[in-house]
Amino acid sequence: MSRHPLHPALVHFPVACWSLGVAVDAASLVPGLAPWLVGAEGWSAGLFATGCLMAVPAMLAGMLELPRIPEGPALRDTWAHMAAMLTAFALFGGRLLLGLDGLRPLPPGGFALTLGGLGFAALAAGGWLGGRLVYHHGIGRV
Repeated sequence: MSRHPLHPALVHFPVACWSLGVAVDAASLVPGLAPWLVGAEGWSAGLFATGCLMAVPAMLAGMLELPRIPEGPALRDTWAHMAAMLTAFALFGGRLLLGLDGLRPLPPGGFALTLGGLGFAALAAGGWLGGRLVYHHGIGRV
C-alpha cells in the first residue's frame, strides 16, 4: 500500500490565500478600480488570516515528513524551504496585524504593502524550494 504525504495537499490553501491577498492589496492601489474593490481591505484581511490559519496544519504535516528526508542536499534544501516558509508566515502575519484596527480591517499602508511584497517573495522562494524537493530530490513521490 502506498503512502501519500499530507503536506503537499495542504500547502495550496495558504499559498492561494496569501497570493490573492497580495493581489487584492496591489489592485487596491490601481486608480479606477475603487468601485470594483469596495471592502477590499476586508477581503485581503480575510485572505491573510485564512492563509495564516491554514499554514499551521500545512507546517505541522511538513514537520511530520521531516524524518523521511535523507541527509545531504535534500535535507539542506528542506531546511531552506522551511526557513523561507516560516519567513513568509511571519511577514504575512505581520501584514495581517498591521492591517487591523481592533478587528476592523484598514486599507493597506506603505509598510503593510512592503510586508506583503516581502512575504510574497519569501513564499515564491519557499515554493521553488518545495518544487525542488519533489522534482529534483524525489521527496514525497509515491
